Amino acid sequence: MLEPGSESNPPNEQTRVSILMLLPNMITLLGMSLGLTAIRFAIEGRFATAVFMILLAMLADGLDGFIARRFGAGSPMGAQLDSLSDFLCFGVAPAIIIYQLHLTQLGGFGWIFVLLFAAATCLRLARFNVMSDQADQSTGLKAYFVGVPAPAGAFLGLLPAFLTLSGGFDPGNAPVIVAIWLALVSILMISKLPTLSPKAVRVPRRLVAVIMVATVVVIGLGFTRPWFVLVMIDAAYLATVGYALVRARGRIFN
Repeated sequence: MLEPGSESNPPNEQTRVSILMLLPNMITLLGMSLGLTAIRFAIEGRFATAVFMILLAMLADGLDGFIARRFGAGSPMGAQLDSLSDFLCFGVAPAIIIYQLHLTQLGGFGWIFVLLFAAATCLRLARFNVMSDQADQSTGLKAYFVGVPAPAGAFLGLLPAFLTLSGGFDPGNAPVIVAIWLALVSILMISKLPTLSPKAVRVPRRLVAVIMVATVVVIGLGFTRPWFVLVMIDAAYLATVGYALVRARGRIFN
């Protein structure tokens, strides 16, 4: 007969889960809620707030992965939940924002590009999941992504909105160009173009101080000219994509 207190793991303790194990999924659901809320604000014509919701969803997307790795809280269900949330936040919501802001004049023709962008994001995420499963046993940091990642694709897709909100682009001008832009970003997402992975970037020590000062400048501009900063970030990322295209010499689907 066991004496009181001799059991190290009472039965009811075995059915409990640490809150840290649930935290990544909770943050993922927060990101999903932000994506849905962005759609609501886009429908109401509150485009600045809608874009801000997408940016917060990007932050949540990075945070849930970091916490899952930090505390060993990753799970197959969490990975699938993250992909579904990413599809909503970075595929559906940005496309609807751009449609409401720029493409309504094109009617059904403009909606085709919304569907194209969402489908490309879905395909990009599906391929990422398959490649992640195949690379479970690999070690080391990846030097590049295959194609433009979904969050980066959303950031690029929102460039017309950034330009409009910064006052540099009239929503009524050139809806066809905006539609073509969405198509180009869609192609970049489903391509096999090797794009920059920030995890593998190494900075020379002599440039550390310069980068710190530049970070402070960007933060300061973010408070005074936030949309201009977002346009500049898009331009900088496009420069890396252009460099990758030159190196690939146009072979982005092979």
